[in-house]
Amino acid sequence: MELKATSIGKRLAQHPYDRVEILTAGVKVSGDNHEYLIPFNQLLAMNCKRGMVWGELEFVVPNNQVVRLHGTEWGETQRFYQHLSGLWNRWSQEMSEIAAAVLDKQCQQIATLTHQNKWLKRQDIEGIQHAVRATFSALPLPLARLTEFENCREAYLECNSWLTNVENRRQQANQKYTEHMLSEYADFFQQVESSPLNPAQARAVVNGEESVLVLAGAGSGKTSVLVARAGWLMARGEASPDQILLLAFGRKAAQEMDERIQQRLHTDHITARTFHALALYIIQNGSKKAPQISTLESDSAARHALLITEWRKQCQEKKAQAKGWRQWLNDELGWEVEEGNYWQDEKLARRLAPRLERWLSLIRTHGGSQAEIIASVPEEVRELFQKRVKLMAPLVKAWKSALKAEGAVDFSGLIHQAVNVLDTGRFVSPWKHILVDEFQDISPQRAALLAALRRQNSHTVLYAVGDDWQAIYRFSGAELLLTTSFTQHFGEGDRCELDTTYRFNDRIGQIANSFIQQNPYQLTKPLNSIKSGDKKAVTLLADEQLEALLDKLSGFVASDERILVLARYHHLRPEALEKATTRWPKLNIDFMTIHASKGQQADYVIVIGLQEGKEGFPALARESVIEQGLLPQPEAFPDAEERRLLYVALTRARHRVWLLYSKPNPSRFVPILEALGVPVAKKP
Repeated sequence: MELKATSIGKRLAQHPYDRVEILTAGVKVSGDNHEYLIPFNQLLAMNCKRGMVWGELEFVVPNNQVVRLHGTEWGETQRFYQHLSGLWNRWSQEMSEIAAAVLDKQCQQIATLTHQNKWLKRQDIEGIQHAVRATFSALPLPLARLTEFENCREAYLECNSWLTNVENRRQQANQKYTEHMLSEYADFFQQVESSPLNPAQARAVVNGEESVLVLAGAGSGKTSVLVARAGWLMARGEASPDQILLLAFGRKAAQEMDERIQQRLHTDHITARTFHALALYIIQNGSKKAPQISTLESDSAARHALLITEWRKQCQEKKAQAKGWRQWLNDELGWEVEEGNYWQDEKLARRLAPRLERWLSLIRTHGGSQAEIIASVPEEVRELFQKRVKLMAPLVKAWKSALKAEGAVDFSGLIHQAVNVLDTGRFVSPWKHILVDEFQDISPQRAALLAALRRQNSHTVLYAVGDDWQAIYRFSGAELLLTTSFTQHFGEGDRCELDTTYRFNDRIGQIANSFIQQNPYQLTKPLNSIKSGDKKAVTLLADEQLEALLDKLSGFVASDERILVLARYHHLRPEALEKATTRWPKLNIDFMTIHASKGQQADYVIVIGLQEGKEGFPALARESVIEQGLLPQPEAFPDAEERRLLYVALTRARHRVWLLYSKPNPSRFVPILEALGVPVAKKP
């Protein structure tokens, strides 16, 4: 059947199309010089319109295009339109039955993937989306028409939502899974630790992404979550003990984790390792010769003696070197170093030894050649950095010679070797799940070891537990961005937050949380306390009141309650503590640096030394160009790490914190704390 424009209509319309012909499953619109084939599976709509004299047909096709036929006799146009519509509608209904069957099948496949016994990972989403797109491309009807048909509408909208609202659908599916798991394993979450896990902890445990960052604020039960995670993986049959790798940053922390796992999970087949112990294990199993750890690594006196001996030798033998070192210590560190044989000064040597050790460690951790190290630092410090590295070169050489003579490796070399063993395939990782404690302390070198393990198996799950508010080890190479920009470094994943602290009261929490979150680079998270505290739970007090404070504490603090006195530096230990055992014999008082207190807790905390200046808190930012070049760049916020250090100090306390400040020279933190509502007391 064909419809043509009248001769007058054709002449007046001046349109490229003047006739339309019905084909088997489509139409052909043509003119003297143009032709347009429109199969029914590309036809979105048809419209029949009446003009002033003639009829008009519109054929709507994809991409908002409209093909028009003008100048046809109106009666014929109506009859043609009615006949074509009938054909098109019958074809469409028949095709909708086929499309409905295909869409229903795809919905069933999606339902299988998203059932409540399986966590929906992001890579699963990619698979669903690929399948949906393939299904859509195989349909006989245009996608834009599917909602017209009742038998297709619901299934199409369900499938299409996985393309247009994917994150919401993923969250809905995983919320359903999580609620099901929390119900089915309710007894496990009640009993796995000495106290039942709270909802936030339990949700963090069952998260099934391949990269998971659990932000665990102070006292929020991070160890409970790590233990429960290991137990959960075994209870679900997702991993056997030998497929779970648990990593801690220190030997003591690893031992404590082992004890906790044995006590709560009743197994000794999961062993917590330090990163260095892991590296040693990898090398031992991937090499013919097991490495020996240098005795220098466990003997700080020997390390210092080796470095100072070489430093003195260098200064003694070469005037240029002696001049260079003196300039370095004077200009960068602000030390007043006299001329002459200054290197023989024992006090100066003792002061310098830890610095030499740190600079050596940073250079060794980098692992590259001298030229590579120099090239890696920011251009603005490169020239000065090069001079300093050349001064350090003989010390680095002496260190390497000592290792060679001992036939041993140091800790930095250990991790570099382990990464090499993994990348060359001499050791194949058996671990499906890597659980890392105190993740905020991760360094680029340790992150490289994790990456090497995951390169061997792209489906290895990284479960990292930490708190960016407690990141206080930049000086040893820890890089905060590895936590705050977790997904950029370790792949797309989820972030969970433990929202309840069981340690300190809400007043301590209010002050500590407000203080730390003034830094916009810290991740925001809720941290609620289950205990109430009065306004005096955090108090500013003049440092001259320390003895009076201890006198007062001796009147009400029980002998089994702990008092922790914290300072920025160990040598600031108050003289009053020397007589503590006799003057306050019933008080259980411990003194330590704030760095050392990380992981500790006490009933009462006294923070001393809130003053400005050389021995002040916050500490003066005085770094050598070696640190500037090789340490991670600090945030562009004043005293960012020193703020975190005070946060750590505040959150060691269960009941009360006293912040002792210098009245003549108060720390710049004092007015900030006052503005947050911390009262200033004249006496305890």
